[in-house]
Amino acid sequence: MTAYLFEFIGTAMLILLGNGIVANVNLKNTYGNTAGWVGITIGWAMAVFVGVFVAADTSGAHLNPAVTIALATAGKFGWGLAPGYIIAQILGAMTGTTLVWLSYKKQYETSEDPSAILSTFATTPAIKNAFWNFLSELIATFAFILAIFYIAGGTVGEDNIKLGSLDALPVALLVLAIGMSLGGTTGYAINPARDLGPRIMHAILPIANKGESAWWYAWIPVAGPICGGLLAAAVYMAVGI
Repeated sequence: MTAYLFEFIGTAMLILLGNGIVANVNLKNTYGNTAGWVGITIGWAMAVFVGVFVAADTSGAHLNPAVTIALATAGKFGWGLAPGYIIAQILGAMTGTTLVWLSYKKQYETSEDPSAILSTFATTPAIKNAFWNFLSELIATFAFILAIFYIAGGTVGEDNIKLGSLDALPVALLVLAIGMSLGGTTGYAINPARDLGPRIMHAILPIANKGESAWWYAWIPVAGPICGGLLAAAVYMAVGI
């Protein structure tokens, strides 16, 4: 139960700070609305650092269903624990994004652009094309999780891979690199919980001028990262170290 709790807490911290930087940049009447894409990618990297650092020593800091599924596929995490981890991650993401909404409540009330509001919760593509959007998420997540295997201890032995708190900084730098290099197509969800949980809350919360929750797109930041994680696990198992 403690591991589930820290997956919840770590994911909530991740989304609170990650979606928090997007709200600071994209909403009206904030002090950070000139920071742009560089500010968002740095903010998300630091959000990952905090989330991983908080949860690593207790739960292994998956904070991402694609990571959980990839590790279980590679035999580095028990499938029996996976459903609880994934539920905790989604609930944590829902909680974290709700805290962002509460923090920026007055800015949400003065923002009139539905796309800007949605961007503080979930991702949408820069150019709508289901195949290429899916491929972008798959490639970005493949790069992310393949690197995670080796950051956390690249071995094909019996020991479970588990991030430690000292791995928080390299993981944050990895997310920064992915955001700067590969994030411009879809907003680099690379995490089903990060996108699905906040999208649910966007649909539920009483946000003025919020518009639709773009459910037509919601399957891509879920399926793309999971497929990218499975591909990373397959490559890891085939190549090892």
